[in-house]
Amino acid sequence: MTVFTTYQLIVEILVYSFVLVAGLCVLSIIWMYIGDKLQTKQAIRHNFPVIGRLRYTFEHWGTFFRPYFFAQDREEMPFNRAQRTWVYRAAKNLDSTTAFGSSRNLSSPGTIFFANGLYPVLDSEPSQHTTVTVGSETQHPYHCEHFFHISAMSYGAISSPAVKALSRGAKIAGSWLNTGEGGLSPYHLESGCDLIFQIGTGKFGVRDENGNLCEKKLAEIAAHPTVKMFEIKLSQGAKPGKGGILPAAKVTEEISLIRGIPQGHASISPNRFSEIEGHEDLLNLIDRVRNITGKPVGIKLCVGNPAEIESLCEAITKRGPQSAPNFMTIDSGDGGTGAAPMSLIDNVGMLVYESLPLVADILTRHGLRENVKLIASGKLINPVDVAWALCAGADFVNSARGFMFSLGCIQAMQCNKNTCPTGIATHNKRLQAGLNPIDKSQRVAQYAQNMEKEVETIAHSCGVKHPRLLNRHHARVITSNGRSKPYA
Repeated sequence: MTVFTTYQLIVEILVYSFVLVAGLCVLSIIWMYIGDKLQTKQAIRHNFPVIGRLRYTFEHWGTFFRPYFFAQDREEMPFNRAQRTWVYRAAKNLDSTTAFGSSRNLSSPGTIFFANGLYPVLDSEPSQHTTVTVGSETQHPYHCEHFFHISAMSYGAISSPAVKALSRGAKIAGSWLNTGEGGLSPYHLESGCDLIFQIGTGKFGVRDENGNLCEKKLAEIAAHPTVKMFEIKLSQGAKPGKGGILPAAKVTEEISLIRGIPQGHASISPNRFSEIEGHEDLLNLIDRVRNITGKPVGIKLCVGNPAEIESLCEAITKRGPQSAPNFMTIDSGDGGTGAAPMSLIDNVGMLVYESLPLVADILTRHGLRENVKLIASGKLINPVDVAWALCAGADFVNSARGFMFSLGCIQAMQCNKNTCPTGIATHNKRLQAGLNPIDKSQRVAQYAQNMEKEVETIAHSCGVKHPRLLNRHHARVITSNGRSKPYA
C-alpha cells in the first residue's frame, strides 16, 4: 500500500466518521425537537424547541459561575466572596492582610464597628486568658478556655470524612464539636475532642422503639468522657417550628443504625418535643437529662417572642436558679441548614443581632446571667461577627458554615441533594474521595486558631487584654442618619 493510498484511507475514515457524528447530532436534534413540541409541562421548551432547553442548563450552572464571574465581592447571599475568602485564607494559614482601603460599606445603617482605645494593649504583653465554667453545680462541670467552637452538624447531613476532619481539627484547636441531632457516630469519637451531644425532637441515638427518650441509651452516651455537655434543641434558626429533615437518599444503613430509624426513608423530626407543652415541662426535661448524665444541660432555640424568654425566666426563678438550663444557644433567624422550607428559612425567627442582647438583658434582670452561659450562633464566620457577639453578651460563639468553608465548601447550595461537589454534604463515595480528613483537619484547626487570634487583635485595639473582656461599650452601630452611637 502506497503512502498516498494510506492517506486516502485515513481521509475517508475521517469523512465517514464526521458524517456519522453529524448525522447522529441531526437525529438527536430532531428527536429533541419532536419531544419538546409534544410535551406540555414546560412552556419554554414547547414554544422554543431545543433552544429552550438552554434556559434550564444556564439556571443550574449559574449557581456555580456567578460567584466567580459576575457577583461583586460583597453582594452575594448568604455569604459573599469577601466573607468566604477570609475563611479560606485563615484555614490555609495564609496572609489575611489587605490593601488600599476597605470595600465594606461602613456608613450603612446597622453596620457594627469597634471603638478603638487611646491606649491599646501592647502586642508584647502576655495574653490574659479566661476559663468559663458551665454547670458549676453539676456532677461534671465543663471548663473551657476557648470561645470559638463548631456548631451542630449531624452525621447524615454531612459525610463521615467531614465529621472526621471536624473532630480532628477540634482536638487540635481545643474547640468543642456539637454532634447535631443525628446521634453519636464513631467518627465523632475517634479524635477524642470535646463533644456536645444534641438531643433533637426525634431523639436520635437516645430513643427507644417508640421514639421516646431512652434513659439507658442516654446514660451510655454520658459515659463517654469526651461528651462534656448535652443540648436540647427546641428550634433552629433556619426553620423554627420545623424539625430536622434528612432526605431518604442520605439515610444509609450505618446512619439508620446510629439514629434508630429505617434505612432509605426520609428522617423527619417532629416540629417540637411532644412531652414539652410549656415552661414546666421544659424544666422537667432539663432536670431529667441532667440527673441521668450528671453533666451540664442547655437548650438551643431561635427567639421569636422575647416575652416567652421573660416568662421562662420567671418560671425558673419560681422553681429556683438550680432549675435553669446551664447554657442557652441563641440561633439566628438566618441560620443555615441542609434542608428547610423557604417560607421558614426566609421569613421566621429573630436575627441573632437582635435576639442575643435581648436574652442577655433578660437573664441579667432575673439574676440568672451567672447560672446560664450564652452561646451565639448564626452566620458568625468572620472576626467582626465573633467580636460583636462577645460584646453583646455571648460567652461562646458557634459556627457551622464557617467550618464548612474551612473544609472547602464552595457554597454550591447542594446540601439537600446528596450531590455536594466537595464531599462535605454527600454520601456519594466518589465525591467524598476528594475530602482528605487529615489534610482538612489542619485547616479546621487553623481557622479556629486564626479566628481567636484576629478577635484578640480587635480586643487589644479596644484596650482590653482578652476578647471575653469586650462589652457593649467597645462597639458602635451606624444609625439611620449615618451617625454612629454606642452599642451599649
